[in-house]
Amino acid sequence: MDNTLSPTRTPAMRESWLRKLGPGLITGAADDDPSGIATYSQGGARFGLDMLWTVLFTYPLMVGIQTVSARIGRVSGHGLATNIRRHYPAWLLYMIVGLLLIANSINIAADISAMADAVHLIADGPAPVYALAFGTLSALLQVFIPYRRYVRVLKWLTLALFAYVATAFAVHIDWKHVMLRTVAPHISFSAAYLTTVVAILGTTISPYLFFWQASQEVEEQLADPEARPLNKAPWQAPAHLKRIKLDTLVGMGISNLVAFFIILTAAVTLGQHGDSNIETSAQAAAALRPIAGDFAFYLFTAGIVGTGLLSIPVLAGSSAYAVAGTFRWKNSLERPLLEARQFYAIIVVSTMLGVALGFAPIDPIKALLWSAVINGVISVPIMAVMMLMAARKDIMGSFVITTRLKVLGWSATGLMTAAVAAMLLS
Repeated sequence: MDNTLSPTRTPAMRESWLRKLGPGLITGAADDDPSGIATYSQGGARFGLDMLWTVLFTYPLMVGIQTVSARIGRVSGHGLATNIRRHYPAWLLYMIVGLLLIANSINIAADISAMADAVHLIADGPAPVYALAFGTLSALLQVFIPYRRYVRVLKWLTLALFAYVATAFAVHIDWKHVMLRTVAPHISFSAAYLTTVVAILGTTISPYLFFWQASQEVEEQLADPEARPLNKAPWQAPAHLKRIKLDTLVGMGISNLVAFFIILTAAVTLGQHGDSNIETSAQAAAALRPIAGDFAFYLFTAGIVGTGLLSIPVLAGSSAYAVAGTFRWKNSLERPLLEARQFYAIIVVSTMLGVALGFAPIDPIKALLWSAVINGVISVPIMAVMMLMAARKDIMGSFVITTRLKVLGWSATGLMTAAVAAMLLS
């Protein structure tokens, strides 16, 4: 019987709630990459507990915009680049994808360098060799492991994030005071404080996450032989939309929870000891050791490596999905290498370009700054286009987004617009 015409329950619809966590969980966890760790550590070290409120502020906005991207992928059966190509001018697509590739390559370079530096802190040895090893390992895993097996690896890697929760409990914290300052912070309007807030917003809401989660929803649908895009199989919608909501709530919740604990750990250790000159995640780990001890140091360092192993595939994968969607190439981590050579080539080139950039005489802090600027600039048009697509019946059918999602999505878009303006002015 044709499953497109029969309201059957697919295997994904019959899974337990824990097994339903996937695209949203991995997307949220990948947001706390080594570059993000550096940004959160800087915020906590410089401004202490007065930066914790940003996590509460970004969570609902992040849930809103990531839910929109997930729904576009699951309802239409196509990633963001394909949908933009079909419904918007070519110049807009080329501009967005071109800038995404630049920003992702810089992010990959920064993350691989941070992982190599973290291993160097523990084992000594040449950091460039570690960088090359991490880049090669990541590329090989994506090319040669099918999606259904690879996604399990990524799910297990999300556990690395809890190293930062454990690190916070390894030091003394006045939790009552922390909660008070979280909900009633001392907000400054100084240029340094506002710039840090903008950096945290840009780190938390990034365009590569939109492309990745939308494409992973398509991958989930393709991996289930009974599943179809929801605009072609509306009877499957209740279960899948409920799954997307749960997955995104949990994934973004973990992302923001971990960001909270990274800021907190830096605030109660580095910040209280006047060590606010933190520029990389490896520097944060090294500075933590004499203050919080070896246990906290090793936990923090292990988290850098674990989150890097998770974030690099997401960054390279989002680039590959975007380029493949632009040029109508076959794209899926489930396809064998020979069936999607261009797609896998983008993954390998993006990853190894990131490794190469780590060897170049480029100031990593300036590179991250430019990456943040590019991410912020392209986030605004991408988010605006996503919101417009999610409200179009020719794309979403009867599953156009609800008023609540419109409010959250456009609020996040407006916030990023303001953040980009503030960043450019500063």
